[in-house]
Amino acid sequence: MARLVMKFGGTSVGSLDRIRAAAQRVKAETDAGHQVAVVVSAMAGETNRMIDLTQRISPLHDAREYDVVVSCGEQVSVGLMAMVLQDLGVTARSWLGWQIPIHTDDIHGSARIQRIETAELERRLSQGEVAVVAGFQGLGSNNRITTLGRGGSDTSAVALAAALDAERCDIYTDVEGIYTTDPRIVTGARKLDKITYEEMLELASLGAKVLQTRSVEMAMNHGVRVQVRSTFSEAPGTLVVDEEEIVEQRIVSGVTYSTDEAKITLRHVADRPGVAAAIFGPLAEANIVVDMIVQNVSEDGKSTDLTFTVQRDQLARAVSVLDKVKETIGAAVITPDADVVKVSIVGVGMRSHAGVAQAMFQALSEKNINIQVISTSEIKVSVLIAADYTELAVRALHSVFNLDSAGSAA
Repeated sequence: MARLVMKFGGTSVGSLDRIRAAAQRVKAETDAGHQVAVVVSAMAGETNRMIDLTQRISPLHDAREYDVVVSCGEQVSVGLMAMVLQDLGVTARSWLGWQIPIHTDDIHGSARIQRIETAELERRLSQGEVAVVAGFQGLGSNNRITTLGRGGSDTSAVALAAALDAERCDIYTDVEGIYTTDPRIVTGARKLDKITYEEMLELASLGAKVLQTRSVEMAMNHGVRVQVRSTFSEAPGTLVVDEEEIVEQRIVSGVTYSTDEAKITLRHVADRPGVAAAIFGPLAEANIVVDMIVQNVSEDGKSTDLTFTVQRDQLARAVSVLDKVKETIGAAVITPDADVVKVSIVGVGMRSHAGVAQAMFQALSEKNINIQVISTSEIKVSVLIAADYTELAVRALHSVFNLDSAGSAA
């Protein structure tokens, strides 16, 4: 007998028929003798509808009341799921975040889980009762409802699995697992049997939409084995596990891309101490996240061109901030560009293999794709290119690293 956490996303509970199908999966696990906690999201589209209502009422709304509104979708889902399970003969009870409670900080709209009180849940699980828990929500120190930010139900599920010492956290979604790249672009993309926490964290942060970044980070920190699988298929999914569980490490495990990027170039910036702080300080104060950065110093050493990326929806605000400090930093021109995309390769095998970046750059060069910015970590290489070349670049990289076959080569 194992203890499992099963999480169903919005598409998996998007209609009554889909809730019934998800409940059948839960029943199958309980029939096998497992203790099961279920985490559910709001029905597909409901959270967006609630957000729209809050914005139409007041663009500068009270964040505490915002959380009250947008958390209500999960309340509907847990109640319906519990009812369906009961109709199937499964003892079940719904739980909202404040009823467990799931304690969070007080950052409304993007709260972080601090601890989960599990004594009552564990008692009921041991008696064969299924706990149906609302994802995405918790309880702040001021006894107000909090929400965890977009994709927060994944984080709720992993946190609950860690708190309950579950054997596994199964994330049910509308895809069959984690692929070497987007199957809509590369028909030969392969579903991976296993992937490391580190690789999944990089892929999630670089544009892959399968798992939310915070949930992967939490799984890695607490050693929670996560399986991504489809609600609509019986096919086995992809396990996200510790590196030690993967016997043969691939050099490159996946190719991903992010279309949420925008580039800003500052030309002829004064090349003197303190200028970088004068640029990035005000951006940080405006809560604008800067990602890739490259600097080119002029031949005379008196000025420099500085290029960096921000999230596309923050581009206008970033330019506005820089306009205010333009004279201070001595910039002659500020050039924004939203027509870019970040393409990345990820793989733990990069640690022990040379020539991976060179192979990537060569593959792009052969397709006449110009690289604008480069950033690297121990297990990834990212490049910024013109958006028009996204699909061509992804296909070329997927091919050069043999990701459509059994192995991977540099």
